[in-house]
Amino acid sequence: MAKVKYHFNTKSLAVEPVKETFKDKLKKFMRVVLAGMLFTVIVLALGWSFFESPKEKMQARELYLMRTQYQVVNDRLDMLANVLEDIQTRDDHIYRVIFEAEPIPKTVREAAIGGAERYSHLDGFDNSDLVKSTVKRIDQLSRQMYVQSKSYDDVFSMAKDKANMLASIPAIVPIARGSERLISGFGPRIHPVYKTLRPHTGVDFTAPTGTPIYAAGNGVVTKSERNRHGYGIMVQINHGYGYETLYAHMSRLNVKVGQEVKRGEIIGYVGNTGVSTAPHLHYEVVRHGVKVNPVNYFFNDITPEEYQEIIEKASQVNQSLS
Repeated sequence: MAKVKYHFNTKSLAVEPVKETFKDKLKKFMRVVLAGMLFTVIVLALGWSFFESPKEKMQARELYLMRTQYQVVNDRLDMLANVLEDIQTRDDHIYRVIFEAEPIPKTVREAAIGGAERYSHLDGFDNSDLVKSTVKRIDQLSRQMYVQSKSYDDVFSMAKDKANMLASIPAIVPIARGSERLISGFGPRIHPVYKTLRPHTGVDFTAPTGTPIYAAGNGVVTKSERNRHGYGIMVQINHGYGYETLYAHMSRLNVKVGQEVKRGEIIGYVGNTGVSTAPHLHYEVVRHGVKVNPVNYFFNDITPEEYQEIIEKASQVNQSLS
């Protein structure tokens, strides 16, 4: 049974039951609804401010995990950057110095990739700055590693070429050791036939006829002939890198024009042909078209003491054999 409400009528001075109209009931209902809604809003606001929903907690965990992963990636990138910097330092100050190559400019090693628009697709996210900075570092390291890889290709090529160059430069005494004797050096010498002081453009080694003569370095035979200008039977070798050698007054040849020879390979034998007064080898070294002192190229198979002795003998002004 519904409760009946009463009120005191001041006009009739009597207690009368309250008669609620539909409008009154509607107002009362609306007040209750509004109060409930206000309470709900207050509760929700407090909940959102001080408490996390399960979904928010899951998102927070995912965000924390993502940041942790990016931090791990950046730590690894720091390690890679340090290792790469050490490699670059070694490359510029050791390997390239050995092969007489210029260091790679820092502007080339650290050149940026693309412009600002390259990373524009990463804008607009909650962690755009973190993502962009990480992607930029990865791109930068990738670029530097590419440059370093190309540099190592160049160093490998230079090392290979250096090995070829070292094998090609004249570097040995071109006659059997123990059978030779240096009797005339480079420079002005008394000609054995004309008895006048003339330039001697090589060195003379006395040795018995038939003593083997060796190529002083790798190269290609450009002359293997009997020369009409006093050299007699002779061989000339082009070693590349601006070097040539000449071997004269042979008794016989062991190579042909166009033949590739290696250092130490027999190219002929000591003789007494051409303008010569005794069996010997006349040996010349030509560098970039200029005849130079061959004794400076005997460093590969003699001791410092033997080298000093050769220098002393070669400096004496005496009579050559050719």
